[in-house]
Amino acid sequence: MRLSSNSEYDDLRSAVREVCDRFPGEYWRGLEPDRYPEEFVAALTAAGYLGALIPEEYGGGGATLTEASIILEEVAASGGNPSACHAQMYIMGTLLRHGSDAQKQQYLPQLADGTLRLQAFAVTEPGAGSETTRIRTKAEKVDGGWRINGQKIWTSRALYSDLMLLLARTTPYDDCVKKTDGLSTFLIDMRKVDGITIKPIATMINHNTTEVFFDNVVIPDEALIGEVGKGFRYILDGMNAERILIASECLGDGRFLLERAVEYANTREVFGGPIGANQGVQFPLARAYAALRAADLVRFEAARLYDAKEKCAEEANMAKLLASEASWAAANASMDAHGGFGFAVEYDIERKFRETRLYQTAPINNNLVLAYLGQHVMGLPKSY
Repeated sequence: MRLSSNSEYDDLRSAVREVCDRFPGEYWRGLEPDRYPEEFVAALTAAGYLGALIPEEYGGGGATLTEASIILEEVAASGGNPSACHAQMYIMGTLLRHGSDAQKQQYLPQLADGTLRLQAFAVTEPGAGSETTRIRTKAEKVDGGWRINGQKIWTSRALYSDLMLLLARTTPYDDCVKKTDGLSTFLIDMRKVDGITIKPIATMINHNTTEVFFDNVVIPDEALIGEVGKGFRYILDGMNAERILIASECLGDGRFLLERAVEYANTREVFGGPIGANQGVQFPLARAYAALRAADLVRFEAARLYDAKEKCAEEANMAKLLASEASWAAANASMDAHGGFGFAVEYDIERKFRETRLYQTAPINNNLVLAYLGQHVMGLPKSY
Protein backbone atom coordinates (compact mmCIF):
# COMPACT_ATOMS: atom_id res chain seq x y z
CA MET A 1 0.00 0.00 0.00
CA ARG A 2 1.51 3.32 -1.08
CA LEU A 3 0.94 6.59 0.71
CA SER A 4 2.87 8.75 -1.74
CA SER A 5 2.89 8.81 -5.52
CA ASN A 6 6.53 9.96 -5.36
CA SER A 7 8.70 7.22 -6.89
CA GLU A 8 11.98 8.98 -6.12
CA TYR A 9 12.67 6.74 -3.15
CA ASP A 10 11.42 3.43 -4.56
CA ASP A 11 14.92 1.94 -4.78
CA LEU A 12 15.60 2.82 -1.16
CA ARG A 13 12.30 1.33 -0.05
CA SER A 14 13.01 -1.89 -1.94
CA ALA A 15 16.51 -2.20 -0.54
CA VAL A 16 15.31 -1.74 3.04
CA ARG A 17 12.60 -4.33 2.48
CA GLU A 18 15.20 -6.85 1.33
CA VAL A 19 16.76 -6.64 4.79
CA CYS A 20 13.43 -6.64 6.61
CA ASP A 21 12.11 -9.65 4.71
CA ARG A 22 14.72 -11.75 6.51
CA PHE A 23 12.90 -10.98 9.77
CA PRO A 24 9.25 -12.00 9.40
CA GLY A 25 6.52 -11.90 12.01
CA GLU A 26 7.75 -15.09 13.65
CA TYR A 27 11.02 -13.37 14.48
CA TRP A 28 9.38 -10.37 16.14
CA ARG A 29 6.88 -12.51 18.02
CA GLY A 30 9.77 -14.60 19.31
CA LEU A 31 11.28 -11.54 20.97
CA GLU A 32 8.34 -11.05 23.34
CA PRO A 33 8.27 -9.91 26.02
CA ASP A 34 11.60 -8.10 26.20
CA ARG A 35 14.44 -9.68 24.17
CA TYR A 36 16.49 -7.14 22.21
CA PRO A 37 16.57 -7.81 18.41
CA GLU A 38 20.34 -8.13 18.16
CA GLU A 39 20.20 -9.97 14.84
CA PHE A 40 17.99 -7.37 13.20
CA VAL A 41 20.02 -4.42 14.48
CA ALA A 42 23.23 -6.08 13.26
CA ALA A 43 21.71 -6.65 9.82
CA LEU A 44 20.45 -3.08 9.57
CA THR A 45 23.87 -1.79 10.60
CA ALA A 46 25.70 -4.02 8.13
CA ALA A 47 23.48 -2.73 5.33
CA GLY A 48 24.45 0.83 6.27
CA TYR A 49 21.00 1.97 7.35
CA LEU A 50 21.67 2.57 11.03
CA GLY A 51 24.53 4.88 10.07
CA ALA A 52 22.59 6.50 7.25
CA LEU A 53 22.70 10.03 8.67
CA ILE A 54 26.44 9.94 9.35
CA PRO A 55 28.34 11.91 6.66
CA GLU A 56 30.27 9.90 4.10
CA GLU A 57 33.57 11.38 5.28
CA TYR A 58 33.09 9.44 8.52
CA GLY A 59 32.06 6.23 6.82
CA GLY A 60 28.31 6.77 6.94
CA GLY A 61 25.65 6.94 4.29
CA GLY A 62 25.39 10.72 4.06
CA ALA A 63 21.62 10.43 3.89
CA THR A 64 19.08 13.19 4.41
CA LEU A 65 16.52 13.03 7.21
CA THR A 66 13.93 12.45 4.50
CA GLU A 67 15.76 9.27 3.47
CA ALA A 68 16.20 8.21 7.10
CA SER A 69 12.46 8.63 7.64
CA ILE A 70 11.75 6.32 4.71
CA ILE A 71 14.09 3.69 6.16
CA LEU A 72 12.17 3.62 9.44
CA GLU A 73 8.81 3.75 7.68
CA GLU A 74 9.68 0.65 5.68
CA VAL A 75 10.88 -1.22 8.77
CA ALA A 76 7.53 -0.56 10.44
CA ALA A 77 5.56 -1.32 7.27
CA SER A 78 7.30 -4.69 6.98
CA GLY A 79 5.96 -5.67 10.40
CA GLY A 80 9.17 -4.91 12.29
CA ASN A 81 9.63 -2.58 15.23
CA PRO A 82 12.09 0.22 14.40
CA SER A 83 12.11 1.47 18.00
CA ALA A 84 14.86 -1.08 18.58
CA CYS A 85 17.33 1.24 16.91
CA HIS A 86 15.70 4.52 15.88
CA ALA A 87 17.34 6.61 18.61
CA GLN A 88 20.72 6.42 16.91
CA MET A 89 19.22 8.33 14.01
CA TYR A 90 17.52 11.15 15.87
CA ILE A 91 20.26 11.56 18.48
CA MET A 92 22.66 12.08 15.60
CA GLY A 93 21.32 15.60 14.99
CA THR A 94 22.75 16.89 18.27
CA LEU A 95 26.17 15.35 17.67
CA LEU A 96 26.38 16.30 13.99
CA ARG A 97 25.27 19.92 14.43
CA HIS A 98 26.88 20.77 17.75
CA GLY A 99 29.62 18.23 18.43
CA SER A 100 33.29 19.17 18.09
CA ASP A 101 35.48 17.94 15.25
CA ALA A 102 37.32 15.77 17.77
CA GLN A 103 34.07 14.17 18.97
CA LYS A 104 32.97 13.46 15.42
CA GLN A 105 36.34 11.99 14.47
CA GLN A 106 36.38 9.82 17.56
CA TYR A 107 32.86 8.43 17.46
CA LEU A 108 31.21 8.72 14.04
CA PRO A 109 33.34 6.15 12.16
CA GLN A 110 32.74 3.58 14.89
CA LEU A 111 29.02 4.31 14.92
CA ALA A 112 28.92 3.96 11.15
CA ASP A 113 30.56 0.52 11.10
CA GLY A 114 28.68 -0.75 14.13
CA THR A 115 31.64 -0.92 16.49
CA LEU A 116 29.74 1.44 18.79
CA ARG A 117 26.05 2.06 19.38
CA LEU A 118 24.47 5.37 20.37
CA GLN A 119 20.95 4.42 21.43
CA ALA A 120 20.51 5.95 24.89
CA PHE A 121 18.93 9.42 25.08
CA ALA A 122 18.80 10.39 28.77
CA VAL A 123 16.51 13.40 29.21
CA THR A 124 13.27 12.54 31.05
CA GLU A 125 13.19 12.34 34.86
CA PRO A 126 10.55 11.00 37.27
CA GLY A 127 9.90 14.42 38.84
CA ALA A 128 9.96 16.43 35.63
CA GLY A 129 8.27 14.36 32.94
CA SER A 130 7.69 16.52 29.87
CA GLU A 131 8.76 19.66 31.78
CA THR A 132 12.34 19.22 30.64
CA THR A 133 13.60 22.48 32.13
CA ARG A 134 12.80 21.12 35.60
CA ILE A 135 15.24 18.22 35.47
CA ARG A 136 17.42 17.82 38.54
CA THR A 137 20.24 15.53 37.40
CA LYS A 138 23.28 17.64 38.15
CA ALA A 139 26.64 17.95 36.43
CA GLU A 140 29.16 19.57 38.75
CA LYS A 141 32.48 20.86 37.42
CA VAL A 142 35.49 19.06 38.90
CA ASP A 143 39.17 18.91 38.06
CA GLY A 144 39.46 17.70 34.45
CA GLY A 145 35.80 16.93 33.97
CA TRP A 146 32.32 16.70 35.46
CA ARG A 147 30.66 14.74 38.26
CA ILE A 148 27.12 13.51 37.47
CA ASN A 149 24.47 12.70 40.08
CA GLY A 150 20.79 12.07 39.51
CA GLN A 151 18.23 9.81 37.88
CA LYS A 152 16.66 9.41 34.46
CA ILE A 153 13.63 7.39 33.41
CA TRP A 154 12.30 6.04 30.10
CA THR A 155 15.86 5.90 28.79
CA SER A 156 15.27 3.18 26.24
CA ARG A 157 17.97 0.74 25.11
CA ALA A 158 20.49 1.96 27.71
CA LEU A 159 21.43 -1.68 28.32
CA TYR A 160 22.31 -2.11 24.64
CA SER A 161 24.11 1.18 24.02
CA ASP A 162 27.79 2.02 24.36
CA LEU A 163 27.26 5.78 24.32
CA MET A 164 24.65 7.93 26.01
CA LEU A 165 23.50 11.45 25.19
CA LEU A 166 22.74 13.08 28.53
CA LEU A 167 21.04 16.35 29.41
CA ALA A 168 22.00 17.58 32.87
CA ARG A 169 21.73 20.77 34.89
CA THR A 170 24.98 22.73 35.20
CA THR A 171 23.44 25.87 36.72
CA PRO A 172 20.69 25.78 39.40
CA TYR A 173 17.24 26.49 37.99
CA ASP A 174 16.66 29.47 40.29
CA ASP A 175 19.91 31.09 39.12
CA CYS A 176 18.87 31.10 35.45
CA VAL A 177 17.36 34.14 33.74
CA LYS A 178 15.53 31.94 31.22
CA LYS A 179 14.15 28.56 32.23
CA THR A 180 15.83 26.95 29.20
CA ASP A 181 19.27 28.11 30.38
CA GLY A 182 21.63 26.20 32.66
CA LEU A 183 21.30 22.83 30.93
CA SER A 184 24.23 21.13 29.21
CA THR A 185 24.58 18.15 26.92
CA PHE A 186 27.15 15.40 27.38
CA LEU A 187 28.16 12.39 25.29
CA ILE A 188 29.10 9.68 27.77
CA ASP A 189 31.06 6.55 26.91
CA MET A 190 29.35 4.19 29.34
CA ARG A 191 32.07 1.58 28.90
CA LYS A 192 34.62 3.85 30.56
CA VAL A 193 32.83 5.16 33.65
CA ASP A 194 31.70 3.80 36.99
CA GLY A 195 28.60 4.64 39.00
CA ILE A 196 25.86 4.08 36.39
CA THR A 197 23.08 1.67 37.39
CA ILE A 198 20.51 0.64 34.78
CA LYS A 199 17.21 -1.02 35.72
CA PRO A 200 14.76 -2.35 33.09
CA ILE A 201 11.11 -1.26 33.19
CA ALA A 202 8.55 -3.88 32.20
CA THR A 203 5.99 -2.43 29.76
CA MET A 204 3.11 -3.57 27.56
CA ILE A 205 5.39 -3.56 24.51
CA ASN A 206 8.90 -4.81 23.79
CA HIS A 207 10.63 -1.43 24.03
CA ASN A 208 13.66 -2.23 26.21
CA THR A 209 13.20 0.90 28.29
CA THR A 210 14.97 1.59 31.58
CA GLU A 211 15.60 3.93 34.47
CA VAL A 212 19.19 5.07 34.95
CA PHE A 213 20.89 6.16 38.18
CA PHE A 214 24.06 8.28 38.28
CA ASP A 215 26.07 8.03 41.49
CA ASN A 216 29.15 10.27 41.39
CA VAL A 217 29.82 9.43 37.76
CA VAL A 218 32.92 11.30 36.64
CA ILE A 219 33.28 12.08 32.93
CA PRO A 220 36.07 13.98 31.14
CA ASP A 221 35.85 17.56 29.87
CA GLU A 222 35.71 16.33 26.28
CA ALA A 223 32.34 14.70 26.99
CA LEU A 224 30.67 18.12 26.90
CA ILE A 225 28.92 18.89 23.61
CA GLY A 226 29.13 22.54 22.59
CA GLU A 227 28.99 25.25 25.24
CA VAL A 228 28.01 24.97 28.88
CA GLY A 229 24.41 25.99 29.51
CA LYS A 230 23.20 25.68 25.92
CA GLY A 231 22.25 22.01 25.99
CA PHE A 232 18.52 22.55 25.80
CA ARG A 233 18.68 24.24 22.42
CA TYR A 234 21.12 21.57 21.21
CA ILE A 235 18.75 18.71 21.94
CA LEU A 236 15.95 20.52 20.12
CA ASP A 237 17.66 19.49 16.88
CA GLY A 238 17.39 15.91 18.04
CA MET A 239 13.81 16.37 19.17
CA ASN A 240 12.61 17.80 15.86
CA ALA A 241 14.29 14.92 14.06
CA GLU A 242 12.77 12.54 16.60
CA ARG A 243 9.24 13.77 15.92
CA ILE A 244 9.69 13.43 12.15
CA LEU A 245 11.15 9.94 12.41
CA ILE A 246 8.48 8.80 14.86
CA ALA A 247 5.85 10.11 12.45
CA SER A 248 7.44 7.95 9.77
CA GLU A 249 7.26 4.87 11.97
CA CYS A 250 3.58 5.57 12.60
CA LEU A 251 3.01 5.81 8.86
CA GLY A 252 4.68 2.43 8.43
CA ASP A 253 2.59 0.92 11.21
CA GLY A 254 -0.55 2.28 9.57
CA ARG A 255 0.39 0.80 6.22
CA PHE A 256 1.03 -2.61 7.76
CA LEU A 257 -2.23 -2.61 9.67
CA LEU A 258 -4.31 -1.48 6.69
CA GLU A 259 -2.64 -3.89 4.27
CA ARG A 260 -3.43 -6.80 6.57
CA ALA A 261 -6.98 -5.56 7.14
CA VAL A 262 -7.71 -5.09 3.43
CA GLU A 263 -6.40 -8.56 2.63
CA TYR A 264 -8.49 -10.11 5.37
CA ALA A 265 -11.62 -8.09 4.51
CA ASN A 266 -11.37 -9.18 0.87
CA THR A 267 -11.11 -12.88 1.65
CA ARG A 268 -13.15 -13.38 4.82
CA GLU A 269 -16.73 -14.22 3.87
CA VAL A 270 -19.73 -14.01 6.20
CA PHE A 271 -23.42 -14.14 5.25
CA GLY A 272 -22.62 -14.83 1.61
CA GLY A 273 -20.04 -12.14 0.85
CA PRO A 274 -16.69 -10.60 1.80
CA ILE A 275 -16.85 -8.55 4.97
CA GLY A 276 -15.05 -5.71 3.18
CA ALA A 277 -18.29 -4.98 1.31
CA ASN A 278 -19.89 -3.89 4.55
CA GLN A 279 -19.60 -0.16 5.12
CA GLY A 280 -19.06 -0.74 8.84
CA VAL A 281 -15.80 -2.48 7.93
CA GLN A 282 -14.85 -0.55 4.80
CA PHE A 283 -15.39 3.05 5.90
CA PRO A 284 -13.13 3.06 9.01
CA LEU A 285 -10.34 1.58 6.88
CA ALA A 286 -10.87 4.19 4.17
CA ARG A 287 -10.93 7.02 6.71
CA ALA A 288 -7.70 5.78 8.30
CA TYR A 289 -6.08 5.60 4.86
CA ALA A 290 -7.07 9.20 4.11
CA ALA A 291 -5.61 10.32 7.46
CA LEU A 292 -2.36 8.49 6.75
CA ARG A 293 -2.07 10.12 3.33
CA ALA A 294 -2.52 13.57 4.85
CA ALA A 295 0.02 12.89 7.61
CA ASP A 296 2.49 11.62 5.01
CA LEU A 297 2.42 14.99 3.24
CA VAL A 298 3.20 16.85 6.47
CA ARG A 299 6.00 14.36 7.24
CA PHE A 300 7.70 15.09 3.93
CA GLU A 301 7.36 18.85 4.40
CA ALA A 302 8.82 18.67 7.91
CA ALA A 303 11.73 16.55 6.70
CA ARG A 304 12.34 18.91 3.78
CA LEU A 305 12.60 21.88 6.13
CA TYR A 306 14.89 20.00 8.51
CA ASP A 307 17.21 18.97 5.67
CA ALA A 308 17.32 22.60 4.49
CA LYS A 309 18.24 23.66 8.07
CA GLU A 310 15.14 25.82 8.22
CA LYS A 311 12.77 26.16 11.18
CA CYS A 312 10.58 23.08 11.32
CA ALA A 313 9.26 22.75 14.88
CA GLU A 314 5.68 23.45 13.78
CA GLU A 315 5.77 20.92 10.96
CA ALA A 316 7.68 18.30 12.96
CA ASN A 317 5.16 18.45 15.79
CA MET A 318 2.19 18.34 13.41
CA ALA A 319 3.67 15.36 11.59
CA LYS A 320 4.01 13.43 14.84
CA LEU A 321 0.50 14.39 15.96
CA LEU A 322 -1.25 13.54 12.70
CA ALA A 323 0.70 10.36 11.98
CA SER A 324 0.27 8.93 15.48
CA GLU A 325 -3.47 9.59 15.40
CA ALA A 326 -3.78 8.13 11.90
CA SER A 327 -1.86 4.97 12.85
CA TRP A 328 -4.02 4.52 15.94
CA ALA A 329 -7.14 4.85 13.79
CA ALA A 330 -5.68 2.24 11.44
CA ALA A 331 -4.91 -0.05 14.39
CA ASN A 332 -8.47 0.10 15.68
CA ALA A 333 -10.00 -0.32 12.22
CA SER A 334 -7.71 -3.28 11.52
CA MET A 335 -8.53 -4.87 14.87
CA ASP A 336 -12.25 -4.48 14.20
CA ALA A 337 -11.93 -5.86 10.68
CA HIS A 338 -10.13 -8.96 11.94
CA GLY A 339 -12.66 -9.56 14.68
CA GLY A 340 -11.54 -12.29 17.04
CA PHE A 341 -8.48 -13.07 14.93
CA GLY A 342 -7.18 -9.57 15.65
CA PHE A 343 -6.41 -10.82 19.15
CA ALA A 344 -4.57 -13.90 17.89
CA VAL A 345 -0.82 -13.49 18.29
CA GLU A 346 -0.01 -15.19 14.99
CA TYR A 347 -1.73 -12.43 12.98
CA ASP A 348 0.58 -9.71 14.39
CA ILE A 349 -2.31 -7.25 14.62
CA GLU A 350 -2.41 -7.19 18.40
CA ARG A 351 1.37 -6.65 18.51
CA LYS A 352 1.24 -3.69 16.16
CA PHE A 353 -1.85 -2.43 17.98
CA ARG A 354 0.20 -2.28 21.19
CA GLU A 355 3.29 -0.85 19.53
CA THR A 356 1.62 2.03 17.72
CA ARG A 357 -0.43 3.06 20.79
CA LEU A 358 2.78 4.27 22.42
CA TYR A 359 3.04 7.22 20.06
CA GLN A 360 -0.04 8.91 21.44
CA THR A 361 2.05 9.41 24.56
CA ALA A 362 5.72 9.34 23.57
CA PRO A 363 8.15 10.79 22.74
CA ILE A 364 5.83 13.72 23.45
CA ASN A 365 2.23 13.56 24.52
CA ASN A 366 -0.14 14.74 21.80
CA ASN A 367 -1.76 17.18 24.25
CA LEU A 368 1.59 18.96 24.55
CA VAL A 369 1.80 19.13 20.77
CA LEU A 370 -1.61 20.79 20.71
CA ALA A 371 -0.51 23.21 23.43
CA TYR A 372 2.61 24.06 21.43
CA LEU A 373 0.59 24.74 18.28
CA GLY A 374 -2.00 26.77 20.16
CA GLN A 375 0.46 28.96 22.02
CA HIS A 376 3.57 29.22 19.85
CA VAL A 377 2.01 29.00 16.40
CA MET A 378 -1.50 30.42 16.78
CA GLY A 379 -0.81 32.96 19.52
CA LEU A 380 -3.30 31.66 22.09
CA PRO A 381 -2.72 32.18 25.85
CA LYS A 382 -0.28 29.91 27.65
CA SER A 383 -2.13 26.91 29.11
CA TYR A 384 0.56 25.47 31.38
